[in-house]
Amino acid sequence: MFIEFDDYLSGYFTDDYWYDEGFLIAQEMLLKFSPRDWGELSNGVLNKPVEWQRKLAYCLHNESSMDELNMLLILLNTDDEELFEICIDALRSFTSSESKKLILKNPSILQKIHELIPISGEATKKVFEAFLEKIQS
Repeated sequence: MFIEFDDYLSGYFTDDYWYDEGFLIAQEMLLKFSPRDWGELSNGVLNKPVEWQRKLAYCLHNESSMDELNMLLILLNTDDEELFEICIDALRSFTSSESKKLILKNPSILQKIHELIPISGEATKKVFEAFLEKIQS
């Protein structure tokens, strides 16, 4: 399944197609992942182009999936501000106490958000502030 998913995300999508239905197809593929597929993804995700990583992060919203949470935590190790924002937006879905504990084990996430808030646009600020509110509640 990982190879099929990799090929899919490597393809060309117009923005309209991706946001209307492309990401839904990718999410369906992720639901079929085996532990081996998640392992392959974890091992190779940081070697993928940033656009591929952004598409992946956009698909990761299944709050009951620890695999998805762990993948978002891996993707947060980026210098790409758009990818970072997509990951934080997705992490707002992960509200269980176990998820919050895992996120809070990475204080660099909160530090980076606090550094970015003053220089971010209004929409991004709202995403960051909503994340901070959820994670600290």
